[in-house]
Amino acid sequence: VQLQASGGGLVQPGGSLRLSCAAPELAMKWYTISWFRQAPGKEREGISCISSRDGTTNYADSVKGRFAISRDNAGKAVYLQMNSLKPEDTAVYFCAADAVLCMPPILESEYQYWGQGTLVTVSS
Repeated sequence: VQLQASGGGLVQPGGSLRLSCAAPELAMKWYTISWFRQAPGKEREGISCISSRDGTTNYADSVKGRFAISRDNAGKAVYLQMNSLKPEDTAVYFCAADAVLCMPPILESEYQYWGQGTLVTVSS
């Protein structure tokens, strides 16, 4: 099962992007979906998740107040709205799914289904 992350690109500091995560072969509404990112030379960081049960969301401190995760009503996609972007947000962003609780910390080891990643570059 492969998730598909899209929506990355080049944006100026202070700008916004919306990432999408879809999984044609996975009933996404039954899974917790998380977003991770990996900057060059750094470990992969879990930044946000949304629960399958009740829509509970959680965020890493590094993105809290700037990023928002959501699901579409059909349960076929999850989005990450990224506002007030900073150069340090530059990374490859991945979405992942599994039947786990959405609670911090968001750990890479808990997820078995992954997307291929989409590059976000924040630069003037």
